[in-house]
Formats: sequence, structure tokens, C-alpha cells
Amino acid sequence: MQSDGIVMSYKGAATGGLISSMVDIVQNRLADLEPKLTVKKKVFSILVEILQNIYHHFEEVAMANEKEDDVIMFVLARSETGNYCINSGNYMSRAHVPALQRRIEETNALSQDELKEKYRQVLNNGNLSNKGGAGLGIIDIARKSGNKLEYNFNHYNDNLSFFSLTVRISAS
Repeated sequence: MQSDGIVMSYKGAATGGLISSMVDIVQNRLADLEPKLTVKKKVFSILVEILQNIYHHFEEVAMANEKEDDVIMFVLARSETGNYCINSGNYMSRAHVPALQRRIEETNALSQDELKEKYRQVLNNGNLSNKGGAGLGIIDIARKSGNKLEYNFNHYNDNLSFFSLTVRISAS
């Protein structure tokens, strides 16, 4: 395996078993590739959060998308300097775009200390969504990566947009 470049990539449909297998593969590849335990844990944790978010929102969108085999994508890459980048994408209901965009913008506006406090507030609030989360995913990804989240929404049809997220993780 190369010491830089693509660690793993996937484009296709999502199932619980497939997501679980991808998590196992990435964990094994990171064990071979990354010497720093803290970086390995950070990259793995962020990737798991991203894949969980994709999976939890996949079901509602799969029914509205005529391209069921081409619904999600992600790429985990490592640069020559040891930094990581996770690119992910999935279709989502256009009705949910404004709320997610607002959440990402609000998260990106916070400092690391403010992210920690916001995380605690949301965690202590205890309100779970119908998907089982408390809205911590985006906050947790930004907090752990230490970087602003890069994102885009591309109009697909009257019901769907394609959401892409880029997370950069420093090896230092």
C-alpha cells in the first residue's frame, strides 16, 4: 500500500453490513499506515461519524432516487505530509438543506473552546432526534478535526440535493 494517496474509497449503495465492513477495512488500513495512535483514533472516529450520518439518512433518500446504486460516496486520503482528508457525499432531501447548512455555518463560526462548550450543551440537553442522534455529529466532526468543515449542496432534482462534505485532519 502506498504511504500517501487514497487509503479507501467507495461509491454506491449503502447497507448496514456494507458500512460495517468499510469501517473494519479502514480500521485495519489505518493500523498499518498511521504510526501515531492519537491521529489514528481521530481519523477513525471522524470517519465513523460521517459514515453513520450517511447511513442514518440513506433510507429516506433511497426511495426518492432513481439511481439506487449510486447514492453515497466517500474517499479517505493521506497526503505526503501525513495529513488526512475525508470527502463524503450523499443525496438528501432538499427540504433539509437549509437546516443542515445553518448548522454547519454556525459550527464553523465557533472557536475550539466554543465547540467544546456547544458539544456539552447539546449533550446535556438530551433531546434525541427520530434517527437517534442529538445533533452532535457535525459539532463532533469539527471539534475532532480542528478545522472548518467544507461543504456544498448540488441541486439534483425537485426533491433531492447532493451534499458533499470535506474534512481535513492534521497529523500534528
